[in-house]
Amino acid sequence: MNNKLRIICLSIFLSTLACNLFAQETLFKDLSYPYMEKLIAAAKRNYPEAKIKQKQVEIARSTFHQASFGWLEAFSASYIYSPQSSVNIIQPTIFKGYQLVASVSLGSLFERPYTIHNAREAVKVAEFTQQEYYLTLEAQIKRFYFAYLAAQADLRNKVTAVTNAETATKNLKYTFEKGETSFDIYNQALNNLYNQNSFRIQAELNVFTAKTNLEELIGDKLESIK
Repeated sequence: MNNKLRIICLSIFLSTLACNLFAQETLFKDLSYPYMEKLIAAAKRNYPEAKIKQKQVEIARSTFHQASFGWLEAFSASYIYSPQSSVNIIQPTIFKGYQLVASVSLGSLFERPYTIHNAREAVKVAEFTQQEYYLTLEAQIKRFYFAYLAAQADLRNKVTAVTNAETATKNLKYTFEKGETSFDIYNQALNNLYNQNSFRIQAELNVFTAKTNLEELIGDKLESIK
């Protein structure tokens, strides 16, 4: 009886070990770099913070173009009208009728190059900030994607462990009913089955959590990313 029990336990252990090794290999087989790049592109397109960074770049570029055409602000023009029949004793004028007056603001004229320079540098700062955020976002997407794949592989391990525990429990139940196995051994198998089911439930929760974290960043369902 003891030899038979040892053989059953050993076979279960070896089958579980083989399944675990297989699941670890499929973790890399499930990895798809093209799909991961699609996830990153979706995050840059949908995530609100990514949109904010893009808008900041657009605003900075618009401000730069506005500053580039601001040279005209230094120049102003107006006109003066002196009627032909009027006589101004205090400020006599030579020309009569309409007179065009042009003026130049030297302060604005000398200030303009610095304004344009600052606007150009502001564009660079906005672009660098966006690039820095994109690097952080890409790294986060990769970490969440890897965590999602790992959670799926772990779930497969847990499902296999439950199947093995169910098989072992059925075998021990048969031998227990025939009086070939003690109640303690059979009870241990039942406890192990209960524990394996609990581990599987936790693994399922980990998959859902990893999927939720990833979908939060990409701003869409994983099923929508083809």
